[in-house]
Amino acid sequence: MRIFVLTVLMLLAPQVYAHKPSDSYLQLTPTDQGFTGEWRIALRDLEPAIGLDRDADRKITWGEVRTRHAEIANYALTRLAITGNEAPCEIRAGAQLVDDLSDGAYTVMPLVVTCERNAAPWTLDYSLLFDIDATHRGLVTVAATGAPQTFALSPQNNRATLSAGEAGPWRQFIDMAREGVWHIWIGYDHILFLLALLLPAGLRAPRQRDENGGWAPMLKDVLMLVTAFTVAHSITLSLAALKIISLPPRLIETAIALSIVVAGMRLRYAIARPAAWIAFSFGLIHGFGFANVLADLQLPPGSLALSLFAFNIGVELGQCAIVLLALPLIRYAQRHTFYERAFMPVAAVLISAVGLAWSLERGAGISLLTASSQ
Repeated sequence: MRIFVLTVLMLLAPQVYAHKPSDSYLQLTPTDQGFTGEWRIALRDLEPAIGLDRDADRKITWGEVRTRHAEIANYALTRLAITGNEAPCEIRAGAQLVDDLSDGAYTVMPLVVTCERNAAPWTLDYSLLFDIDATHRGLVTVAATGAPQTFALSPQNNRATLSAGEAGPWRQFIDMAREGVWHIWIGYDHILFLLALLLPAGLRAPRQRDENGGWAPMLKDVLMLVTAFTVAHSITLSLAALKIISLPPRLIETAIALSIVVAGMRLRYAIARPAAWIAFSFGLIHGFGFANVLADLQLPPGSLALSLFAFNIGVELGQCAIVLLALPLIRYAQRHTFYERAFMPVAAVLISAVGLAWSLERGAGISLLTASSQ
């Protein structure tokens, strides 16, 4: 029964969405009349909302997008409101373009916001896509006189208070750290790789297990893994975010998926302590994936250092939470022979299969919906 339940649960893993979750990027700059700005919304997110793929060929072309500009603007603007001193501001959309970010094509909607009572603070209410995707986040950046203000809006927290002055460093740190935690928790490929590293942790030869019973051997193994992974992805996250090294997003995403294949295959033979070099080697690749999130936020250079540090801290906090949740379950399961003899082989096959499917999808550019410039 245990094996049956385990198999059923893990067979659900391939249904997990392999790409970056749903985000939109709203950038605002204060003016004498209100704000100007741009709003980037993924075409793949707009498809289920208003139906861009008119010919149902599973491709969204520039022609299909161009004929729906009015519907896109109407749909988006009815889900965004800005008020100044309790008076509603008028929001107008300009001619749209298409931009390619790290995870696909986005419509770029220029905005002009005119406020009758144009004085800080302003209130922004955001509800785009919340009715059809509870995981969607609206990432709002206000270019103030100094460091920008950043907000990550969700169905549970859909309101932001905007000011004309510089956001305090502490507020910036909290917002970007929260963003780091959120992106590790919804980065299913990163989570699956981390779990593949954790599953063999502390799984030593029987004699070693008897002589060194308790948590000590397991915690030592986990500490080595987490430290190696953290150091590696912090290096490449910093290098990529500072634009010292740049790699194509498709190459990065495919390599991340392949890291899951390797980690899953190793589970079949991981009866000794796990190898930290695997965590470090592939941690370098995962760091580039985290950097793509920061790149899409398009933060000004003046705030990049603080945002980079805070985002990295958030990633580590989210990672630590996953480890703390997983370790007691793994420790309990390791007491039974079923874990090594049945669980590990099944987990190896299924994790590798998911990673392989994602590798083919990302490497070949296959997706449910793609955007074209034709």
